[in-house]
Amino acid sequence: MTDSSPLRIGTRGSPLALVQTHQVRDLLGSGRPVAIVEIKTTGDQVLDRPLADIGGKGLFTKEIDEALLDGRIDLAVHSMKDLETWLPDGTCLAAVLEREDPRDVFISNKANGLDALAEGCVIGTSSLRRQAQILHRRPELKVETFRGNVQTRMKKLEDGVVDATLLALAGLKRLGLVDVATEILETDILLPAVAQGAIGITCRTDDEATVALLDKLNHPQSFERVTTERAMLEALDGSCRTPVGGLAESDGNGGLTLRGLVARPDGSELIETSRQGPVGDGVRMGRDAGEELKKRAGPGFFE
Repeated sequence: MTDSSPLRIGTRGSPLALVQTHQVRDLLGSGRPVAIVEIKTTGDQVLDRPLADIGGKGLFTKEIDEALLDGRIDLAVHSMKDLETWLPDGTCLAAVLEREDPRDVFISNKANGLDALAEGCVIGTSSLRRQAQILHRRPELKVETFRGNVQTRMKKLEDGVVDATLLALAGLKRLGLVDVATEILETDILLPAVAQGAIGITCRTDDEATVALLDKLNHPQSFERVTTERAMLEALDGSCRTPVGGLAESDGNGGLTLRGLVARPDGSELIETSRQGPVGDGVRMGRDAGEELKKRAGPGFFE
């Protein structure tokens, strides 16, 4: 690669993925031409089954990882919550942009909030984390699998396929669709997915020039928060079959707090923990919290 050759950025082709990729392109500046390479992933093409039934969230990254390792792209832009806990050998997480609001939102034409939704109403979501926490709080509601991009889900909601749905606030902000939110759910009501609201950029580990370039885009505080949460998920061996929530935040005094939970998919049991420690200790905190949750849940918890 020469300095005049295009820097090839791999991404999914959804509207949200492209908005996020354009943000990265703009942050890179005009020092070198940039080419955006849209890559179709299995997760985007198979929409009639839950992710857990077709291989998990890695289906949103597998084809992009292959393109990176094959040299067809130089870097890849991901929603961090879709990025598998273990990256393929030869790739690395080179940067995390400053994190957007990690909260979830409730969207409905039938109620002004989650707690106002009538008994028996149906909430559509593809997330076992959201399903488990909703049913734990409102066991009289029903949850149905509801996949597709933001626009697809909004159309299904308008058509009355379900009575309500849940989406990430960060994605709505990036798409300029915050106005569709009926209620922003505080994190003590619905703990976000690990790394929700964060954009991550991966590249080949041995591509020193790109690693150095991306380091300039990295937001250290967001990187630590995300890696803290991912360390917890790694300790849990978390997957799309595992309802897990996690959120690391600055405590305002130079320290870091972490909250985590695991739950049964039907919401019948929910186990929570928290940690507090100094900045720089996040990965240890995450691992410790994950080990605790795994031990308390026991070997048959997710079966």
